[in-house]
Amino acid sequence: MPLLKRVIVCLDVREGQVTKGVRFQGNVDLGDAVAYAQRYEEQGADELVFYDITASAEARRLFVDVVARVAEQVSIPFSVGGGIDSLACMREVLLAGAEKVSVNSPAVRDSRLLAQGAEAFGCQCVVLGMDVLRVGESPACPSGYEVVINGGRQRTGRDAVAWAVEAQGLGAGEICLNAIDTDGVRQGYELTITRRIAEAVTIPVIASGGAGEPRHLVEAVTRGGADAALVASMVHYGDYTIADIKTAMRTAGVDVR
Repeated sequence: MPLLKRVIVCLDVREGQVTKGVRFQGNVDLGDAVAYAQRYEEQGADELVFYDITASAEARRLFVDVVARVAEQVSIPFSVGGGIDSLACMREVLLAGAEKVSVNSPAVRDSRLLAQGAEAFGCQCVVLGMDVLRVGESPACPSGYEVVINGGRQRTGRDAVAWAVEAQGLGAGEICLNAIDTDGVRQGYELTITRRIAEAVTIPVIASGGAGEPRHLVEAVTRGGADAALVASMVHYGDYTIADIKTAMRTAGVDVR
C-alpha cells in the first residue's frame, strides 16, 4: 500500500524568529518560532522543519534553546538543519528534542558525516538537505541541475541526481530537495528535478521551494513523484491553512495523512 503523502511546514529561524525571503534573499522576520510551531500543529501539519539560517556560534546556542522549547510545546515530529557539521551537533539537536537532523552544506564538504550520523543515530534520523540550481545539461552535470551550498551562494559543480544517489548509499534516510529557482516565488515546485531524483532513489523525497496554492502540492506528489511537500510562504502569510491544503489534496485524489 503506498505511503500517505505528508504536508510539512518549513520555518526558517533567525534569533528565535521565523523569517522568510525569496530565492534566499530579502528575509523579513515574521514572529516567534515556538508560536508558529504550535499554530501549525493545531492546523494539522504532519511535520515541521526548522532551519537555522545564520548558524553562527552565537545563533547555535540560541537555536538549540528554540529546539528545546518547540519540543516542549508540540508533539508532531520535527527536523532541524543549518550549520550541523559534526556528530556532536547532531547529538545536541536530537537531545534537545528533534526527531531528525537535516545536513546540507557540511555533507557536501565531507560526505562521511552522513555515514557517521546514520551509524550513530539511525538512517531515519538523517535527512539530506539539497539546494539545487538549474544550469542546463552538460557532461559534468547530466541532470542539468547543480548542487549549491552556503545558502545558495556557492556552486559545487556536483550533479544533483548523482549526489542524491550517493547520499542514499551513505545512509541518508530522506532527502529534502529545495530548488533555488522556484524558492519563495510561489508559482509551483520545480517538478523536473523532483521527478528525476524521486525516480533515482528509494528513500522518501520532500519537494521544497515554490508552493503558492494547494494544486502545487498535488503536482509535487503526482507529477513530481515526491513523498511529501514542504510549504512556507503560503501558510506563513495566512493565505491557506494546513486544513485547506489537505482538503484540496484529498479532493484531487491524493491520499494524505
